[in-house]
Amino acid sequence: LHSSIRSSRQTMANLSNTNPNGNDHDHDNNDGGSTAIDLLRDSLSPQSQQNPSTLLPKAPLFYQQSQQEAATSLFTDSEILAPMVRASTTPLRILALSHGASLVYSEEMVDRSIFPTERVLNESLGTIDYVHPKHKFSLKVQKRMEKEPDNPDGKILLRIDPLKERGKFVYQMGTGEGHLALEAAEKVYRDADGIDVNMGCPKKFSVSGGMGSALLSDPKRACDIISTLSRNIPKPISAKIRLLDDTDPRPTIEFAKSLIASGATAIAVHGRIVGDESHIPARWETLVEVVRQLKQSESVPVIVNGDLYTRADINELKRRSGCDGIMLARPALYNVSLFRRGDVRSNGNNSKNGANNQRIDSAFENEIPLPKFQSQYHEGYYGYNSPLLLPRSTMIQEYIAQCVRYKAHPKNAKYVVCEMMNIRRAPTERAPFLNMNYPGGQTIADICKCRTLDDLVKVWDVRWIIPMPDASAVTEIGSGDTKDIQITCDVVDSNSTGAEIFTTPCNNSNSDHDNGGVLEDIHNYDDRYFLDPDKFRKERSEAVDAAFSSTAWTKSQKSEALRVQEDEKKIDDKGHMAKRKKLMND
Repeated sequence: LHSSIRSSRQTMANLSNTNPNGNDHDHDNNDGGSTAIDLLRDSLSPQSQQNPSTLLPKAPLFYQQSQQEAATSLFTDSEILAPMVRASTTPLRILALSHGASLVYSEEMVDRSIFPTERVLNESLGTIDYVHPKHKFSLKVQKRMEKEPDNPDGKILLRIDPLKERGKFVYQMGTGEGHLALEAAEKVYRDADGIDVNMGCPKKFSVSGGMGSALLSDPKRACDIISTLSRNIPKPISAKIRLLDDTDPRPTIEFAKSLIASGATAIAVHGRIVGDESHIPARWETLVEVVRQLKQSESVPVIVNGDLYTRADINELKRRSGCDGIMLARPALYNVSLFRRGDVRSNGNNSKNGANNQRIDSAFENEIPLPKFQSQYHEGYYGYNSPLLLPRSTMIQEYIAQCVRYKAHPKNAKYVVCEMMNIRRAPTERAPFLNMNYPGGQTIADICKCRTLDDLVKVWDVRWIIPMPDASAVTEIGSGDTKDIQITCDVVDSNSTGAEIFTTPCNNSNSDHDNGGVLEDIHNYDDRYFLDPDKFRKERSEAVDAAFSSTAWTKSQKSEALRVQEDEKKIDDKGHMAKRKKLMND
């Protein structure tokens, strides 16, 4: 079954990279650009089996199947880029797919955020954009957006590349009510291959709205959301949850079964409980029991997530749990080429320890205890220094090139690069095995000085770009040793391990000295967050303490501030201190 699904996926990938006449878009077809744009225009028209697209590649078989059959085809033997706020945007998703990921999730998007957006064909990038128009913002926000060169006409909530992501893209939403979930899903499901509901995020912005991990303690509401989506959306409906108990698998199993009974066609389980900090190892023993018992009684795909930093980790957790797929979050940020599977090896001839020391189909006798396995250094073909892995510096360079290709917001691109360069949220026992040295000597401080994509390109010496899909030739300009290349050709082969087309940095955004220093200000939060996180959290704590001495604060405000302070002690919250600052200044 796994082999046939991989074969089907490869066929889908081949279809999505060819035009209706069978020509390859990636190299010699000079008409590839116009065909790509025609495909995008065609995608704006509603399609159905009665009114099929004449330009889009033929829909994969699972679009003609039931929801459950479609989900089984989509998730079985899958390796997935997890939904990560600010990270799982177009550049990282495309990069993951180019290095072997079979599916990619969007970042979690709150249901209401997609309501005011307009679906726009971006012919220059070859993408479908969901844009929140500027005129729908307040006048104050509109004035600020006018000063930001990246948002002249509105805010881009979601950008999808249908040529690369067709058959491989899952839209994840944060929602707390069935009717809101349905309205959001109806907006985007035609451009997605599945809809996922986040039921595991412990962050304050999610939980306070009754979303994320708040649903774990409210199964009735969680099941209503799944049921509403399943009855009305003709795509696979899945949920991403986390363990409900640190040692007892039964609460998690019962919750998952209730979702499945309500119509969930796949379940992803993160191996931590609410309150677990990221430096605490994922609870693999409980996770394995949850998956084993679910697979004994349920037929839906079950995906595992949590601390899969090597192929040895992936193979071992697959073998012991019997899961249908795996999901990578922080390990993919550390090195996205971890998705490269390589040869299937079932013995340990190339390793002194690790999953490949034992046959993948062996019994569970004399197993290495999972906590011990997690803390070991994995050598050999599937280890930390696996020959399957590409240099981390190359991955960061390729990510920056993708950011240029898809015109990512410089602030967001810088944030992701900083996350790729540090291991502050890796499990403590894993940290010694994760190499943080770079040939160019780049540091977090260097990245924090960057204000534009050009700055990132220069710091990381990115010598290639990924061409746009709507042009037809490569023209060299200049002379002597410094020769620029004007890129006007079709896309670079996504299966390549490096870029073939070189260029000097192009102008991607205005200098941060323009526009009254607006760009300078919006970077300060992330800079301090990465450069000195301990001092940053201390300052936030002191601000809360000072607020308690103010008589201007109401009892409820002080209670909320105390809760924020406790959150920051437990969880390294990365996205919402800016809102808290406003609260404390009110």
